[in-house]
Amino acid sequence: MVYERLTSVQTQLTELLMKHLTRRAVMLASALAIGTSLTAAPAWIKPAFAADETIKVGILHSLSGTMAISETTLKDAMLMLIDEQNKKGGLLGKKLEAVVVDPASDWPLFAEKARELISASKVAAVFGCWTSVSRKSVLPVFEELNNILFYPVQYEGEESQRNVFYTGAAPNQQAIPAVDYLMKEESVERWVLAGTDYVYPRTTNKILEAYLKAKGVPPEDIMINYTPFGHSDWQTIVSDIKKFGSAGKKTAVVSTVNGDANIPFYKELGNQGVKASDIPVVAFSVGEEELAGLDTAPLVGHLAAWNYFQSVDVPANSEFIKTWKSFTKPDRVTNDPMEAHFIGFNMWVKAVEKAGTTDPDKVIDSIVGVEVPNLTGGMSTMLPNHHITKPVLIGEIQADGQFEVVSQTDGLVPGDAWSDFLPESKVLKADWTAPMSCGNYNTETKTCGGKAASATQSN
Repeated sequence: MVYERLTSVQTQLTELLMKHLTRRAVMLASALAIGTSLTAAPAWIKPAFAADETIKVGILHSLSGTMAISETTLKDAMLMLIDEQNKKGGLLGKKLEAVVVDPASDWPLFAEKARELISASKVAAVFGCWTSVSRKSVLPVFEELNNILFYPVQYEGEESQRNVFYTGAAPNQQAIPAVDYLMKEESVERWVLAGTDYVYPRTTNKILEAYLKAKGVPPEDIMINYTPFGHSDWQTIVSDIKKFGSAGKKTAVVSTVNGDANIPFYKELGNQGVKASDIPVVAFSVGEEELAGLDTAPLVGHLAAWNYFQSVDVPANSEFIKTWKSFTKPDRVTNDPMEAHFIGFNMWVKAVEKAGTTDPDKVIDSIVGVEVPNLTGGMSTMLPNHHITKPVLIGEIQADGQFEVVSQTDGLVPGDAWSDFLPESKVLKADWTAPMSCGNYNTETKTCGGKAASATQSN
């Protein structure tokens, strides 16, 4: 009897309550009563929980080993970019969360860490790699798991992969213009192509050798030398360079030496009195970060070819430098690969917003044609071949470790996936938009796959 009375009272109270509850409250009560999950909750309920949702972003850069000198800064740059985006409200109403791993300058480990980021951490995209051998190590992983890699460093070209966006320079955006500058402005006739022994220097030098010969340079005026990663004993090599440059023709060194081997290389140049006025060195992998660990006094006048220098005096760069120094330390410098991450990250954000999702397929389709500001005062565009438009700058090393820009292209140069100076490549075209959707379309045979989309040396 007592139970029946309580039940009757409960029923009356429920009916009275239901008359006064708002429609939204009824929905909430119903959802709670049946244990409705957050994903099934009405849209007006979700904002209260949105802060608990994140979009994970992978950062795949060496924080130890021979490449840490260059890659640690890129990790910090990505953390800054993610932090700044979160201050703007995140992405798609969600907070971005950085997931950092250290592949430790171990090229096979890059593939393992990439798989970890995608499969275990469920990242929406990955920003990382420096050396081409590390990039090539992860290509099969990104293709298999259908994720996206933004690669921020100058490279040898000869590649276009659907899941990769190349925001660093291709050879026609760095190496070729550097040689043109030395020929025109320095009247160079003899060439030392010095590089670290792996795919980027070897392929870049293969292109440069073909280019130089096409310009009429005889084979005896081209010297090519390779050294292993972390090489430290440069005495004999620098002596050979001096001897090669004493033949009565203006000589220059085109350097694709990578990582911490640059420190003893430049020190030995100074030790042996190799001045820029005698044998200028133009580097493709030495920027402000690498010079921060050197006595630059003996290096004044040597050159680097990039698409960005910290010394570029435009409002966008000034703001970027200010944000960087505030995020890290006042004495931290900026460099070209940081700008490439700046461009790539903002392109990804814009493509995600355009697609309304982080789904890789939809982002890949949305990003072609996206334009974002670069840090040299222009707008960079993502091309159908997954490379971007960039200006080319030649900078001269100053005593303070900065670069004075001595040459700059009038406009932005579109990145070429395949070199016009290699017979097997000049017939290939990359275009990932429909109907072609191919990274290696042979314009002669009218077929896709005449050469593997990432086929080149892998040593």
